[in-house]
Amino acid sequence: MVLEPRKPTYYNQMLGYLIKHPPSTNSNDGYQTPPSKRLKRFESTDSSCSRNASDEEDNVTPQSAKFHSPKPTFRRTEVPDSEAESDDETQDSLPSTTRPTDLESALPPVKTDKEAIQEYEATRAAEEPDLQERLGQRKWVKGKSSIYVDAFNLALETVLEDEQHLFDEAEMGLFQCWRNLNYEAQYLYVRLFLRKVSAWHRIGKLGYFGDIADLPGAVEILQATYALPSSTATQQDNPGELEPPTGTSLGSSFKFAESSEEEITTLEEASSLLKLDELKAIAKGAKVQGKNKGELLKALRRTSQQQGGLGWRGLRRSDTEENTVSVGSDVGDGYVDSPEQQDGVSVSRDGHFVRKILASTGPCIRLSLAPLKLFERVHLVFYRSTEWTEKSLTTIILARISRRNFPQYVVSRSTNIFPSRSALLEFEASIRTQFRIDNILEFNGNPTKDGLQIVLDIFEEVYPRWKVILEEEQRKEDRIYESGEGAYLRRFSPAWVYTRIIHKGAFVLGRFKLHKREHEVVSELLDQRLFHSARRGAWYQRKALLEEHYLAALSPSEGRNAEAQIKVWKKVALRTCEDGLHDRECHLIYHHDLQKRIEKLERSLKVAKRQQHSFGHVRLNKPVERTVEGIRVETQKKRRGSDVGRGGKTVWLDELEGGGDCNVEAMCLSWYRGQGWKGYHSEGGVVRTLFAYLFYDVLFVYVPNVFQTVYQTCPLDLHTDAFYPTRVSEVNARLVEIANGQAETLIRGLHKKESENKTCVVGLDWNFQLEDLVDIVKCFDGEALATICKVMAQEYRQRGGGIPDLFLWHSERREVMFSEVKSENDRLSDTQRLWIHVLTGAGVKVELCNAVAREVRDG
Repeated sequence: MVLEPRKPTYYNQMLGYLIKHPPSTNSNDGYQTPPSKRLKRFESTDSSCSRNASDEEDNVTPQSAKFHSPKPTFRRTEVPDSEAESDDETQDSLPSTTRPTDLESALPPVKTDKEAIQEYEATRAAEEPDLQERLGQRKWVKGKSSIYVDAFNLALETVLEDEQHLFDEAEMGLFQCWRNLNYEAQYLYVRLFLRKVSAWHRIGKLGYFGDIADLPGAVEILQATYALPSSTATQQDNPGELEPPTGTSLGSSFKFAESSEEEITTLEEASSLLKLDELKAIAKGAKVQGKNKGELLKALRRTSQQQGGLGWRGLRRSDTEENTVSVGSDVGDGYVDSPEQQDGVSVSRDGHFVRKILASTGPCIRLSLAPLKLFERVHLVFYRSTEWTEKSLTTIILARISRRNFPQYVVSRSTNIFPSRSALLEFEASIRTQFRIDNILEFNGNPTKDGLQIVLDIFEEVYPRWKVILEEEQRKEDRIYESGEGAYLRRFSPAWVYTRIIHKGAFVLGRFKLHKREHEVVSELLDQRLFHSARRGAWYQRKALLEEHYLAALSPSEGRNAEAQIKVWKKVALRTCEDGLHDRECHLIYHHDLQKRIEKLERSLKVAKRQQHSFGHVRLNKPVERTVEGIRVETQKKRRGSDVGRGGKTVWLDELEGGGDCNVEAMCLSWYRGQGWKGYHSEGGVVRTLFAYLFYDVLFVYVPNVFQTVYQTCPLDLHTDAFYPTRVSEVNARLVEIANGQAETLIRGLHKKESENKTCVVGLDWNFQLEDLVDIVKCFDGEALATICKVMAQEYRQRGGGIPDLFLWHSERREVMFSEVKSENDRLSDTQRLWIHVLTGAGVKVELCNAVAREVRDG
């Protein structure tokens, strides 16, 4: 039973999540984060998973993570409002992230596009000057108030009301300057804040005229200089970081935004503003050639460096107005500008090209880095997460007006996740340090020896601080936290990030063949149980491997001969594997590999048969290969070759059910139905629905800090490694009930209670018929269903994907089966292989259904 809910205060109505610094900002030391193949350390939660997550808990990236998560690749997606924006701005925006933040995962799916925002604000006719009244009564007026500005200001006011101690005098002064801005300036800032924030934006292309009557005036306000009071806070040193990123510290004055006329002085900066056709025009005048934008830029820069001309000492505001030359005007080596510029000094032609580029683009605006990072810090504190996107500002409000029903639970917000300003700043610094490491190890191909040495140096600097904070967090766990309160809050401790850095450092120790030190570090990681528990299985595997293969030669023999020494360490490795199987926090997905190593070690040690472990009850059955023949339709698009290749979609004829076109999964499902099976092409939908039915009260049991808003479909920690250990008693008790055949009772009970309201619960699809679900759990072996649910409870985010395409059950034979459908171009992914291992290990039948075309027809 969950506790009776209490009415949340107003600031509980919009709480959620935040992320790492975008990789395009200077706070990440200028590193780029192109997606690339991750390096394999050993099997761990870093593997790819559902929704293309690159890390299980590591959604942390500079802010970061999304810390978590980042990847730490962070992408912002423009959510347009007011008027349609220009094609130029659409091209400038980043592609949408492939994985939602924890906040967005906890909220119901709602429309967050332009039409939804306009529809929402159009229904609010009356103006309410008070922020809380507007949010409470949902009233906005176009040109005078906005859902974006109100959500942004609510975050700021909530944080300052409860956690003002996290900011110094200069930062409070900046917040007061923000409050004094008029609506149009605030609106422009917030909209730019949600875009590709470190980029320059052409003022003439912004397109916010429906909300900003005086766009030049709003720009001027943001680019004005504001004085700040002096700060009494001292700059602190953080391990792994020499100094704060350039431009992120506030001085005696600041600007909310920068002007291109004042800041852009080099050809490198200016050329980034150009589109291809504009660059071609300038390159033609400069008599340089190139096949693409990159080659044109290189040629233009090379020309600028090699040739000299009569130059200009600097750029003035008038340089981008009527006094500038047009893009198509002739550019020659003897070009001479106005008389005051003809000083005869031979300089680089950079200044000339910069002037021409700015003449083409017009004035540009970019948010200043220091205020930007400060507001990102506010969102980190407000959303209680290391992940956030622009949707975090609006999704909760849109969820409110969706008129949906939500589960009953207790909303709880703690005001002490960061005990001091120093702790908050160290957390931010730790995320930036982690991002530096990820950039070296994961984002730029195979790391070089110098890169590995940098990571090793950072590891050595972080290690002592990690040990200190680890002891502090253990004292908190023992003396302060109750009822699992600390599990989710620990994700905001620098030790959470440092633990991952230590984990990566252990990898580098292995690369440098420092196996004895690596073994010591991995052992220390296993000795602590507060951080990254999802990695424990991987740590056990690595520790056992080191003990089996390396430690015998690196440890004192104590008078033993070489053979005896090897035998001793193999016994130690055997005990490590046994400890891993007995560790309740070692996730089920690692058990199979640990069991295989145990059997291998016992054979090597010649352990007597009667004393060997027997894992026959969980030995994996290989999936059955099935071939289904059908008629494939060759579409015009396919014939052109656009779909040819691995993973391309194919079109088939559904001969058994209507004869129309269908995808390969539907064709195979029809074949199975012809064999007496019932089923769905759900790709995990049935499994997620069953989990939601069976674990509904476990999901919404009271746990502090994981329900920040009344509009959640799941606790915030469901997609983290904190969910299972925090509720281990409740989860295990429910698994026992399921194994004992109580699944039907649980499903019928929840359906009777919640189906009429269609309560929004993560993963639960009310479109599945009750009788079908009951029939399914009757066909399931109780132990097998409990095993699948345990995997979902331990790694919900990771295991939400990769489930075989077809879920099948046979009512007469009381049997369930999963079938992974593959056409001629498909291959199994690592996540799919893992699920097949889990299912076969639980005794569930799995088939690999190969679709083969016995005939090909033109479509």
